[in-house]
Amino acid sequence: MLMVGLTGGIGAGKSAVSARLAERGAVIIDADRLAREVVEPGTDGLAEIVAEFGAGVLTADGALDRPALGTKVFGDEQARRRLERIIHPRVRARTAELVRAAPPDAIVVNDVPLLVETGLAPTYQMVIVVAADRDVRIQRLIRDRGMSAAEAAARIGAQADDATRRAAADVVLPNEEDLAALHARVDELWRDRLVDFERNVRLRTAARKAPELCIVPPDPDWAPSAARLIARLRQHLGSADVHHIGSTAVPGLPAKDIIDLMLSVRTLDAADALTERLAAAGFPARRGEWADNARRLPGHTWPKRMYGSADPGRPVILHVRVAGSPGWRFALLMRDHLRAVPAARDAYAAAKASLALRFADRAGYAAAKEPWFDEEARAADDWALSTGWQPPELVSG
Repeated sequence: MLMVGLTGGIGAGKSAVSARLAERGAVIIDADRLAREVVEPGTDGLAEIVAEFGAGVLTADGALDRPALGTKVFGDEQARRRLERIIHPRVRARTAELVRAAPPDAIVVNDVPLLVETGLAPTYQMVIVVAADRDVRIQRLIRDRGMSAAEAAARIGAQADDATRRAAADVVLPNEEDLAALHARVDELWRDRLVDFERNVRLRTAARKAPELCIVPPDPDWAPSAARLIARLRQHLGSADVHHIGSTAVPGLPAKDIIDLMLSVRTLDAADALTERLAAAGFPARRGEWADNARRLPGHTWPKRMYGSADPGRPVILHVRVAGSPGWRFALLMRDHLRAVPAARDAYAAAKASLALRFADRAGYAAAKEPWFDEEARAADDWALSTGWQPPELVSG
């Protein structure tokens, strides 16, 4: 099944998105509702809260007095953490139960207000953030929840800032217009991305790439996208050695809108042992035999494994290479060389532009670039010798 994290700052409209996704067919797991459920009267969660904070956090009928508890923890970091240690493990356990009960073809949406603050973003295959301007959110909190402007501002200030939340987002849904506009955005996301994403995850199939070639200007979102993907891989694989490589890893370089990542392993058997875990993370294996050109060794190739992204909205190629192999070294060296030497980067950009005019298909373009790569390999080796460049040591695998 597809696991999606949904979050947004207070007043942004996350609940409206959650409700619309439920109408489309998503299985919604509401962390706020579960947080209330695990401290209902008679639960061990409530008993532990009373033991920690005193009977003054109970109402006359024995239920949790949330405003009274709020006065004890709001603004007190240590008290808040003690409360989280009681509630969060119980919410995680209940979430796991609900996930196990969901159908195998479900799109499971975990509605988590503090998803970013608690560091949960990499645990999901996609993170959706609902966003609205701070002043819009304050007005909503005044209108819909009866807060004063100062109270609304304080609640917003206690959460992650907008930049931090957006950095964790695979999808940002703006919500500053009316409900119909928000519903249209949610419906488009469901139809054009989530349905196919779920199918690809379930069938262990990489999303299809368009056969035609399209080189686009440098995109500032490439680096943060790669960082999110790398964090997701490390979440599923442990202390994996993953690098952002290729053209999208070089600031200022035009490229195909495809994130190239490289996972380092000690052997190809180790790579094959990771196949199922990679598929579960949203990176299914790409069929076929794959090998790198061993530069300066004519006729020689070096085998590798290739994985793609199940997400049709974020094309990814994950190269799994043996650390120390020619392809592994060249991927890191070329990236670092082009980052460090603007003239080399610009020469590559010019070569891309020239070849893109001659070849409309990916395969022809890739084959035509091989002579340029041979020249780059020589230039990058010279640069490595002159600067003392060395590839990073393998972390894991």
